[in-house]
Amino acid sequence: MATKQKKIKPVLKDKTVDPKIAKEAEPDRDELMKELDQDEKGLKSYHWFLIYLGVFLFLIWILFFKIIGITHMPNEDMSPRVDAGDLLIFYRLDRSPAFQELVVFEKEVDEGKKQMFVGRVIAVPGDSVDINMGNRPVVNGRSISEPMIFYDTPKRGERVNYPLVLGVDEYFILVDGRKDGMDSRYFGPVKKDEILGTVITVIRRSKL
Repeated sequence: MATKQKKIKPVLKDKTVDPKIAKEAEPDRDELMKELDQDEKGLKSYHWFLIYLGVFLFLIWILFFKIIGITHMPNEDMSPRVDAGDLLIFYRLDRSPAFQELVVFEKEVDEGKKQMFVGRVIAVPGDSVDINMGNRPVVNGRSISEPMIFYDTPKRGERVNYPLVLGVDEYFILVDGRKDGMDSRYFGPVKKDEILGTVITVIRRSKL
């Protein structure tokens, strides 16, 4: 007679976790919330930093591309008051310069190519301009006083017909180095929309 084998039931381990261990294993909610809060503040700070940076760059762009201009003197045409390499700071919003003011302007000397110049205004809209036999500029029938100009002002061939009456938006601009400099004797009057601005400060190259 066969012996009946007793079925042995497997012993199941108690899956109950000790509450203390479970509590230690769970992340601290307060610390997690603090970390999330810090991350959120960091993102907000970065966001505001980008906004402030954008505003700052915009103001710099407005200042140096719409209000103030900076360029260098490319040659000795304005010597001795302005030497080649000197830094010129000019005010872009002033495009109606007065007599004897220094201006930065552009003029088309070659077909389709503009060149930047620096010169001194000797006549404004409505003035008549001439150069007399003594090589002196004459404005409205009178020879102008230029105590800081040490050179004669000869005409430049037949490029300009004298006497010349300036239009409502035209200026007659000469360089201080009158012998060889490029100015209104060469290319005629400078129009208002060709003037980039009035020079307000000259920084000497030796001080840079």
